[in-house]
Amino acid sequence: MTISYFRTPTTLLIGRGSVGQIAKEVKKLGASKVLLVTDKVIVQTRLLPYVIEPLEAEEISYDVLDEVEPEPPFDNLEEMADKIKGRDYDLFIGIGGGSVLDATKILSIMVTNHEDIRELVGIDKVKNPGVPTILIPTTSGTGSEVTCNAILTDKRDLVKKGIVSPYLLPAVAIVDADLTMTVPPTVTAATGMDALVHAIESYTSVRANEFTDGIALQAIKLISRSLRQAVFNPCDLKAREEMAMGSLMAGVSFGNAGVGAVHALAYPLGGKFKVPHGIANSMLLVYVMKYNVVANLKKFAEIAKTMGVPVEGLSLREAAERAIEAMGTLSRDLGIPQRLKEVGVTSADIPALAAEASQIDRLLYNNPRRLTVKEIEQIYRDALGE
Repeated sequence: MTISYFRTPTTLLIGRGSVGQIAKEVKKLGASKVLLVTDKVIVQTRLLPYVIEPLEAEEISYDVLDEVEPEPPFDNLEEMADKIKGRDYDLFIGIGGGSVLDATKILSIMVTNHEDIRELVGIDKVKNPGVPTILIPTTSGTGSEVTCNAILTDKRDLVKKGIVSPYLLPAVAIVDADLTMTVPPTVTAATGMDALVHAIESYTSVRANEFTDGIALQAIKLISRSLRQAVFNPCDLKAREEMAMGSLMAGVSFGNAGVGAVHALAYPLGGKFKVPHGIANSMLLVYVMKYNVVANLKKFAEIAKTMGVPVEGLSLREAAERAIEAMGTLSRDLGIPQRLKEVGVTSADIPALAAEASQIDRLLYNNPRRLTVKEIEQIYRDALGE
């Protein structure tokens, strides 16, 4: 068996109402000067009191930084870091979607490492631990609260880039489905599909093992049976709870087994065409699965079975292809755009997109089937819809 690392936050606090324990976790960490990192959306939806009220009840000092931009660009992070350096915060609490959680993780290392943030892009380039963090997701999708990855946008070359370091893992992750109840249907759909992609790609990754497989399959089961309900009946508490748990488990799985070609091909779409991450992943999923299926028919058949698709009496190949069909049906049901032309991509854009995607070795290495630049181009063309 291949030797594998398995990394998660020191503490996972899970369940409705768990955010009410935030002050206790702050005290356990010995923090006395706290920075809440968030964005304007969280302020407008009045989710901050879930964190602020317990802190104030215990007389814990805090400031609020609500300037995180969607899929944060370098300059946004640099501006925020300049504002907080020298303030001697001993704990950062991030509350929001994936952009906020990633920004919180990156800010935590920016104030303890003197390198330009661009020098930290890549794997294990962060030299010093960051300020401890507590991360609280308000969407069921990114899994950022349990990974050592953070994604940011480089406006210079219009591409997303990643920082990967164990120093990005939070001290505590709090996953409370109550905080997801105000998420609108379109965002629930996009983030939910993002989580499902995490589970599928980590399950089929060449770095997967029996430990991550079990977690990924349970995530696929929970998400595939509850996502429609969470989108079309947002007040369904059971669906929201299952999505929160499914997203968390998908995050743990991909945080250790990695993701593959879907994400690699999605990053250039986000950078150049401003396609939200979850939408980009969803649009490419079926086409990448069609390419990958022959590399591991057994696992793709297991995905179909886990999703509740009838596969009894089918050949292994037929069962595996049912997983692809089921993903396409789910994506259409949720109203996800189905073709790249719907987000402005043309055939003339494909060579440049493929060239960029082919350079994301960190993700392509995990893919169950190797990809050449020409094969990446063909996947984009299949997804284009012309």
